[in-house]
Amino acid sequence: MKFYNRANELAELGKLYEQANEAARMTVITGRRRVGKTMLALEFAKGHRSLYLFVSKKSEPLLCAEYLEEIRKTFEVPVYGEIKHFREVFALLLDLAKKERFTLIIDEFQEFYGINPAVYSEIQHLWDVNKSTCRMNLICIGSVYSLMHRIFEEAKEPLFGRADRILLLRPFSIKNIRTVLRDYKRDDLKTLFDCYALTGGLPKYLEILVASGAFSYDEMLKLMLNEHSPFINEGKNLLVEEFGREYGTYFSILELIASGKTARTEIESILEIHAGAYLARLEQDYGIISRRKPFNARPNARLLKYFINDNFLNFWFRFIFRNRSAVETGNYAYIREVIDRDYATWSGFMLERYFHDLFAESGDYNVIGSYWEKGNQNEIDLVAVNDLKKKLVVAEIKMNKARINMDALKKKGERLLESYQGYEVTWLALGLEDAADYL
Repeated sequence: MKFYNRANELAELGKLYEQANEAARMTVITGRRRVGKTMLALEFAKGHRSLYLFVSKKSEPLLCAEYLEEIRKTFEVPVYGEIKHFREVFALLLDLAKKERFTLIIDEFQEFYGINPAVYSEIQHLWDVNKSTCRMNLICIGSVYSLMHRIFEEAKEPLFGRADRILLLRPFSIKNIRTVLRDYKRDDLKTLFDCYALTGGLPKYLEILVASGAFSYDEMLKLMLNEHSPFINEGKNLLVEEFGREYGTYFSILELIASGKTARTEIESILEIHAGAYLARLEQDYGIISRRKPFNARPNARLLKYFINDNFLNFWFRFIFRNRSAVETGNYAYIREVIDRDYATWSGFMLERYFHDLFAESGDYNVIGSYWEKGNQNEIDLVAVNDLKKKLVVAEIKMNKARINMDALKKKGERLLESYQGYEVTWLALGLEDAADYL
């Protein structure tokens, strides 16, 4: 699959590269695995001299030997003696950058924690001493969100404040997914929605689907549900390193949230634990879940629900991890039956998220959310407001929009409208077929 999108990120990297002609610049690219961080950096580096170093899980001396081989391929530089520490490699590269400008990409930068944590202090010292006199454009890439946040954004860490930019790479938007599908002659709304729901716009997952010609719901699930599927163990592969030894508790919480148990009281009742600290870490340290309050709720309102941010992880915990016994016995036909039975309900929730994202991409509203009252009464799927133009949209969303009762919707919105006197209100019944109006 060709390189798509990322125009804003490429432009920002280009600005920093130009600035590196005067003094060194450091950029951090982070985001969840499979979002295209490495591809972005390599695409950017195509047009000029660059060096790519991958931090694999091996000893520091072996890494340095590997790096010296890569350096010799790019630069004519004599190396005397044996180099066993990354600080010596980095010092060598800084000296080269005093003679010419180039981009240095260090991928999986967080892995130095397991190899030699002192590397970060050593980089900090060398960077501070040499930054003003060299022309290195340094790009550090990391996939473990919690570690990259710690390395560059916690005040007590040596590299705090050193990055000139921190780029958080996000999945493709719905319009970006549509661009990919159009290149493969697929432009129907159902295919677009299923790709959005099942991949969440992750470039790597889209690449796997298009390479396999899996565009329909049936083709996607056949690809995902078999013993050789790259998706079966994907959730575990992505998150075990993040969570460490307590991953079992985190996985149980995420399974419950994906299955519709979105209140803390529900989670604690089922698991018989105090979940507050786990939920806080999932939200603040790992960025995997978000808390949501009813639209226009007071800051101290306790009416909140938790949601998994990532569409694919939502699907994985809801259908694959929850049925892990069937996975272990290779009974993928059983999992497919469960998905076929429950997909209409699950995709109804994803359709709500789909329209939330479409409304957000439009740029027409400053606040977008859902509404409900105590006891989950008077639930409204989508509320969007433009406070400058005093416009309010209230919408019910269903796969079968014929089932939407507009009179009932207006009744549910009576209390909500009390806070929006003088606003122009638009009431909408939205089904998948209406997505075309917002693309």
